[in-house]
Amino acid sequence: MITIKGWLVVNGFLNSNKFNEIYDWLKTAFEKKGHTIEVYTNIELAFLYEINHKPDFVIFWDKDIPLAKRLEKMGLKLFNSSKAIESCDNKALTYIELENKVPMPETIIAPMTYRNIGYNAADFVYDTVQSLGLPLVIKECYGSFGQQVYLAESEYEALNIVRNTREPLIFQEFIAESRGKDIRINMVGGKAVTAMMRYNESDFRANITNGGSMVPYTPDGNETALAEKVCKILELDFGGVDILFSERGPLVCEVNSNAHFKNIYDCTGVNVADCIGEYIEKCMVG
Repeated sequence: MITIKGWLVVNGFLNSNKFNEIYDWLKTAFEKKGHTIEVYTNIELAFLYEINHKPDFVIFWDKDIPLAKRLEKMGLKLFNSSKAIESCDNKALTYIELENKVPMPETIIAPMTYRNIGYNAADFVYDTVQSLGLPLVIKECYGSFGQQVYLAESEYEALNIVRNTREPLIFQEFIAESRGKDIRINMVGGKAVTAMMRYNESDFRANITNGGSMVPYTPDGNETALAEKVCKILELDFGGVDILFSERGPLVCEVNSNAHFKNIYDCTGVNVADCIGEYIEKCMVG
């Protein structure tokens, strides 16, 4: 049997049971196959300038993109690549990569401002409301678990949200048919391995962290094909594709390069960590 040695890179500042459980599952997925995997934090690797014994692969379960780029420059093979992580981590970049290639809600990227200045003009907010209508979804480009996502019912609310959030931002049309519900499809190696529908009757966001519920879901052909196309465009080895319901068919909402899989395991019984392990083993060993 051919054995391989890998690194699992995680964020040293996210030290909680919620995250540590995910790391343990990923580590176990390889160790039970006879492979070796060592866990390093981005804090430890910040002091890395040379590698004496290179691992065969790196699972980069973090969003420290500069570190990911450094490791790639040192000749390491990352799952996912720094480019794929970067494209998913910034919602504006996700939209740009997918624009005109897959169906998405109509989106406007807020103009750049400077952190010490903020957004102090209402002109572009007014123009955005006129273009996308109300209600209006406003998202900070960096955020997870449905946090940093807001719904403005009026121009006044939109302006107030913009003035009290952190740039950069994107604005999206509100898809009424998908209020409080969406589909999460976990993808590995370009294929759907499990999926669930999330729903929340008291919030426009369906995320479980915000009080949503979940049920197993079998994506139809259009939904599966859409998720596959997204992963191909973004060059994702694994991730979660969130899809909205709409009258014009499924729409891509967001893409997460390191989607947490505890909830979807509780919902469907599918261990995504095992799927990732099998995929990487196949890539490295054949």
